[in-house]
Amino acid sequence: MTGWTLPILGALATLVAANTAIALPSHAPPAFMTTTGPTSQPIGHYEFCESHFSECNVATDRPVRMRLTAARWSELLAINAKVNRTIKPATDMDVYGREEWWAYPVDEGDCEDLALLKRRDLIQDGWPVGALLMTVVKRENGEGHAVLTVLTDRGDLILDNLDGRVRVWSDTPYTFVKRQSEFNSGQWTAIEDTHVPLVGSTQ
Repeated sequence: MTGWTLPILGALATLVAANTAIALPSHAPPAFMTTTGPTSQPIGHYEFCESHFSECNVATDRPVRMRLTAARWSELLAINAKVNRTIKPATDMDVYGREEWWAYPVDEGDCEDLALLKRRDLIQDGWPVGALLMTVVKRENGEGHAVLTVLTDRGDLILDNLDGRVRVWSDTPYTFVKRQSEFNSGQWTAIEDTHVPLVGSTQ
């Protein structure tokens, strides 16, 4: 266990040590993202909100961070693994016949579809909407990608269809661009990403 692991995961240290699906950083990255204010909503999310209005109209007057108990940590691992395992990777063009169409997948979908499904499953398990934020990042090759950011008292964690591990945001190879606002599920905020992305594949 590294010195960073204990303050971030605390009582979960023994669980982490026993679970090979969890990635542990070898350095001390920032555990929490810094956001800089309102930014544009991705067109795919805008169109998703037109048909899922109630899901994009949840507001709160203060940030919500989930207390990361052992049970909640297990839920994150289970839902991330289940969705990654059961939903076959496919492009929007392959599934819907158009580009950038955000939707809940049935048996196949792309990155944002899987992230949406993970978000919905966690909400159904009692996680607060304001702690589950769709997030746009850039991969090492410059391509856009979508992941789910989970706000916890131990750090901002990433659920990703390209990586079976649940990782702290700054322990990924991505450059973070923007995410849903924790104050309003229909609004987005820019991310000030000053960390140095890790070099390496997420395969």
